[in-house]
Amino acid sequence: MGSQALRRPLVCLCVLVGLFLGFPALAAAPAASKADSATDTVVRLQIDGEIEPVLAEYLVNGIEQAARDHSRLILITMNTPGGLDTSMRQIIQAILRSPVPVVTYVYPTGSRAASAGFFILLSGDIAAMSPGTDTGAASPIMEVAGQTVQIDETLRKKILNEATAYLRSYVSKRGRNVALAATAVTDAKAFSEQEALDGKLIDIVASSPEQLLSELNGRTITRFDGSMTQLALSHPVIVTREMTGREKFLSRIVEPDAFFILLIVGVLGLYTEFTHPGMFAPGVIGLIAIVLALYAMHMLPVTFTGLLLIVVALVLFVLEAKFPTHGVLGVGGVVSLILGALMLVKSPMTGMGVSLGTALGVAIPFAVIVIILMKAVLRSRSWKPATGREELLGEEGEVTEPVDPDSRTGMVRIHGELWRAAAQPGQKIPQGAHVKVRAVDGLTLTVEQTKA
Repeated sequence: MGSQALRRPLVCLCVLVGLFLGFPALAAAPAASKADSATDTVVRLQIDGEIEPVLAEYLVNGIEQAARDHSRLILITMNTPGGLDTSMRQIIQAILRSPVPVVTYVYPTGSRAASAGFFILLSGDIAAMSPGTDTGAASPIMEVAGQTVQIDETLRKKILNEATAYLRSYVSKRGRNVALAATAVTDAKAFSEQEALDGKLIDIVASSPEQLLSELNGRTITRFDGSMTQLALSHPVIVTREMTGREKFLSRIVEPDAFFILLIVGVLGLYTEFTHPGMFAPGVIGLIAIVLALYAMHMLPVTFTGLLLIVVALVLFVLEAKFPTHGVLGVGGVVSLILGALMLVKSPMTGMGVSLGTALGVAIPFAVIVIILMKAVLRSRSWKPATGREELLGEEGEVTEPVDPDSRTGMVRIHGELWRAAAQPGQKIPQGAHVKVRAVDGLTLTVEQTKA
């Protein structure tokens, strides 16, 4: 009964989590259609958030598709705090080898292209920024488990020298200020849009994509291979390529909030299966959620402290169910789980992590469900067996034939059934007396007389 009562709310909870994670996106068609046959088609790709493998895959695929469709121009709008070096290099490599000219554009107002975003911005055939934006601060950061790692001076120089050499390798061919660009790496300098324009780091400051394309119309640019190309954008048609359903789903998983929810659902599902064997559905859903959480953990800077606090919270919830602490351990578990969520994902470069709203929204229901499940398990251990001989222990009945301790000729009626009965040594029980079963030996019950 307990397992059946718990199955429906748990399945509903997991379905809601699936909807939150964006499972419908798997069946959705890409929002943007292929570039049409218009010669002035401009394909717009978007960088909005941390630069990570899923985003890199989206950009690389978008650039390659634009080349196959013979688009006139690729416009990459940017608003990013930075990201992974490996993903950044994949994007830059795709930009540099693209047969279609690429414009990198920090947009809209208030956006930034920091750290890895600075490298990508300067890799475009045309680099542009909108008013009220900034770029730079591109010094590499070494992180392990979400924490900045202190490195020795020799290793630091090697990393900085390699990063600046990589930057020089394509910035010089774009005709931009190599020396000033290098200071963003060596000295972590940042630049406003006007400072970047005056320092010849970018080519244009434009307030909108339409204004940017208008200024680019008829402009002759030098490609990475040294060839000259004139941009003909008299009637540009901007086609925005959104992420595919698969890319949206994977990018959703690697968000800190979604990762935390997947982790909790996985733990809860497996915990439910272990405490209520045979339900199957919670165990299957929990296992899938844990695997997806491990995928996200590979991408995110996850801290050991956050994971440890979540484990402590689970232990406190179980102890709360076992001991009458009047909620002290339960409250401590909720606090531990919230702190663990807030500390679970932390990047000094971006400040990203699990939001407080998500931590609160998950911690309290999780605590209630775990405590209820454990109480149900403990309560079931104290239940008497409902079938078999053991159910007769402690039951009361009436003597129909006198019970003599020296023989087994007595009879008692229990649950409407007649059983042969034996009394304890030295006790003789008359007919009509009320007795209680103390032991079961085959088909004979050992009974003792109860007080009237």
